[in-house]
Amino acid sequence: MTTAGQATARRRAAFAATLLVLALAAGGCSEDAAPTPGSTLDATLIDADRDGELDRGSAEPFVDRDELGRPARSVRALATLGVISDGHVRDEESPARAPFLDRLGSPLDSTFRPQEALSAQVLDAAVRALRSERPDAVLVTGDLADNAQSNELELALTLLQGGVARPDSGAPGYDGVQLASNPDPLYYRPAVDAPRHPGALDAAQRPFRARGLGARLLPVVGNHDLLVQGELPPSARTQAIATGERAFVSLRGRPRLPGAATRGAQRVAAIRALLEDPRLGTTRGVPADPARRLLTAREVAARLRGAAGLPGRGPTLDYAADVGSHVRVIALDIVDRAGGSDGVVAPAQLRWLRAQLQRAGDRAVIVASHQPLTGSRGADAALRVLDASPNVVAVLSGHTHRHRITPRRTAAGGYWIIETASLADHPQQVRMVRLVRTRGGGRALETWVVDHDGRGLAGIARELAYLDVQGGRPRGLQAARRDRNARLNLPRR
Repeated sequence: MTTAGQATARRRAAFAATLLVLALAAGGCSEDAAPTPGSTLDATLIDADRDGELDRGSAEPFVDRDELGRPARSVRALATLGVISDGHVRDEESPARAPFLDRLGSPLDSTFRPQEALSAQVLDAAVRALRSERPDAVLVTGDLADNAQSNELELALTLLQGGVARPDSGAPGYDGVQLASNPDPLYYRPAVDAPRHPGALDAAQRPFRARGLGARLLPVVGNHDLLVQGELPPSARTQAIATGERAFVSLRGRPRLPGAATRGAQRVAAIRALLEDPRLGTTRGVPADPARRLLTAREVAARLRGAAGLPGRGPTLDYAADVGSHVRVIALDIVDRAGGSDGVVAPAQLRWLRAQLQRAGDRAVIVASHQPLTGSRGADAALRVLDASPNVVAVLSGHTHRHRITPRRTAAGGYWIIETASLADHPQQVRMVRLVRTRGGGRALETWVVDHDGRGLAGIARELAYLDVQGGRPRGLQAARRDRNARLNLPRR
């Protein structure tokens, strides 16, 4: 067996063993067995006995963080934002996906997830949970869609706005790699593998009514919204694959893929090599679907502007929006149109950013991008612009699939860098961020995470995400409590 084959077998064996423990402990799992979730200020979901099953745990009160300011009691809420990161609503039946690259290992080991067919139901459950928190607006920090497809973005926006959601594509019913008849050991098959959920895949394809956010939408563009597999710019070749009748199902042995200096470049090279050279893999026939058309950046920006009621035009989605009279949100589109998952800040965006900060007046400023500014190309200059403004209170992002909160001290006082975990992986949580007035005239940010409501198929998805040996649990993406529920004290102005 090759090294890649051994790694695949180990991952499969570990996943199967964990699932078996759950099945034996729980005696099977119904769709309504998940504990009642919601704000983690009220209760958490924990695996206290380490049997692979999440149970209701105690509340997690705010941790006072004083790196930038002295703690003081909150006296009045000024504005409240919900934050959804990395929903990755996916057409898991699409021929433009490459889940089999998972067996090549890092950095290609996130192309398949056992819960991937349930992404629409997870986002819908997260939206319902956010509604109960009554945000003034909801910031979606990118990767709303998974593979830059028209049907994915349409489905995701329906889930956010409300209406009849239609997850199925191609021919009616599920036709993907998780079919019970697929002998490939890489994939979890819910009809036959533990924990068994017969009928879950077919149920995931059925239309359902989404309630919608019931609040203002503030979207940010992510790399998966614009790029194939979040890495590759759409082309005539990828367009033909996405809307065509042949899907790659496996690799021919272990192909020699182009080497690269970085992990990100290696992912781009591997996906491009596969799609441009069909001899590297075997294919099968699938029902064609023109709704799987890959969108241009201009089309994505136009659809998001239309859904959010934003002015402007063009292929880049930079904008500023006020939330009440106390907060201005500045959204930065830093997706690299040349490809790859890393962010890039253009010089023209710096001039625009300075102008928007000046126009904010006395409002607190929250800046949002998909990729974290720290680590993005050209972002050091953007951070220097933010560092000089005493109005900036937070910089929000997704992309890392991790909860993390970091103080950034500056000559102007400082602000908080807040990352939010994804709905694609464990812990499948969303975040709330509230600007508050504190006793004595100061300000603070209160932020806490919210579990989706776990109803129906979303409960199965959370269960599988928790058990996934490549997912957020073993990688620590839930992070420490100080990165989840915290009162972030701000410097006095």
